[in-house]
Amino acid sequence: MDSECLRIADQMRRAFLGEAWHGPALRELLDGMNAGQGIDRPLPSAHSIWQLVLHIDFWASSALQAAQGISMPRNDATEGMWPEIADGSATRWALATEHLLATGEQLALAIEDFDDARLKDIVPGRTYDFYYLFHGIVQHSLYHAGQIAMLKNALA
Repeated sequence: MDSECLRIADQMRRAFLGEAWHGPALRELLDGMNAGQGIDRPLPSAHSIWQLVLHIDFWASSALQAAQGISMPRNDATEGMWPEIADGSATRWALATEHLLATGEQLALAIEDFDDARLKDIVPGRTYDFYYLFHGIVQHSLYHAGQIAMLKNALA
């Protein structure tokens, strides 16, 4: 049994879906928000919640692809990292948030299926291993979830 991978997948789900020790997970923070709130910038020097959603999704998707053997994008890559929102419609907001949560679940499933022995393998395009990557994606997602919480409070 690959117990370490199961624990990491559990942490991924807690960060994205709920029952996290720290407080609200991404789904809980985004629940009930609308496109206007997502695109608004209550702190002009900060990214919007919508940009944060796309940014978290970008890196979770990159980790999922890495688990499938695809090289991670460079850290200085600009494509997809902090996109401007061209279409601020309710439909696009719903798609963005749904995609984020689906990506989180797909990554959790991929981690569950990952062999514990492979956690020491080097991530394609990086110098670190999958153990570091998977924990890092959880940490990265929670870091930005905290920013989302602060922006959401600023909107209120």
